Amino acid sequence: MQAARQAAPDVGTKAACEAMGLPRATFYRHENIPFGPPLPTCRPQPQRTLRPDERQQILDVLHADRFMDQAPRQVWATLLDQGTYLCSVRTMYRILDSKNEIKERRKQLQHPKYKKPELLAEAPNQVWSWDITKLKGPLKWTCYHLYVIMDIFSRCVVGWMIAHRESAVLARRLIEDSILKQGIEPKQLTIHADRGSSMKSKPVALLMADLGVTKTHSRPHVSDDNPYSESQFKTLKYRPDFPERFGSIEDARAFCVGFFKWYNTEHRHSGIGLMTPEMVHCGLAEGVIDGRKKVLDLAYAAHPERFVKKPPAPPDLPKAVWINPPAKEEKTINLLH
Repeated sequence: MQAARQAAPDVGTKAACEAMGLPRATFYRHENIPFGPPLPTCRPQPQRTLRPDERQQILDVLHADRFMDQAPRQVWATLLDQGTYLCSVRTMYRILDSKNEIKERRKQLQHPKYKKPELLAEAPNQVWSWDITKLKGPLKWTCYHLYVIMDIFSRCVVGWMIAHRESAVLARRLIEDSILKQGIEPKQLTIHADRGSSMKSKPVALLMADLGVTKTHSRPHVSDDNPYSESQFKTLKYRPDFPERFGSIEDARAFCVGFFKWYNTEHRHSGIGLMTPEMVHCGLAEGVIDGRKKVLDLAYAAHPERFVKKPPAPPDLPKAVWINPPAKEEKTINLLH
């Protein structure tokens, strides 16, 4: 750039830039910039600028006890009604922003941190899940409440009930009857539910305490914490014969009698090795697997060429069932150099 500047008066700017391989725009741009760093320029303050003492006065008003929890618009309107004008609402915001105080000025509700439930079942009657769903009634805005308790290991529905309303007393009665019917011993069972009013009610909590049953709840707004009940309700409502509406509560009960009999005794569940919940809950799973294995062995002996990779085997029953299994710890390898 310096060589082009020295040669320009003798040969011309264009020729000097071409000889140096320098764009003329760059030459002209540098010619207009003075040598050395640019001198700082002082921006003149507008006449309407608030003085430092006035800004501090406004900040003190916003920090006052009567205004510290109010938004600037509320403060501005209150002062105006009292015959006082300090500045515009926008100026109040600018002053607060200069102090990093632009945020929600009211006290915020501190939600407690809920622990993720991690429940393990290795046999039936160790962990139950229960929930309530609505079945549409004959008229708009009418519905019936279906209470369902299921064992998460066997997927067996151990208790259900339909009522006109959601009630903690009815839920307590259903849970107590189901526990007595299954012969549950103290400290044997954990019952999991979401955070509905019936699930968190005192009658239900006192019953579980009296019977030595542990209770757990899902985290708020987390549907994955109660997956087995949600999946069972989906199976119910996606049945081909599930009606749009029930004509009466008797109709709903009659439908559920047939559904839960089918669900427990005929429905082959993919999560339990394509067995019925009743097979697993009643301890018949091993016999069923042995019977299936014999049939498959006979099929393999008759036509081994039809099974390319390996002899066929029946699906196994899971050894354990989780609600929110713990995350696997990542193993790290330290390389020594």
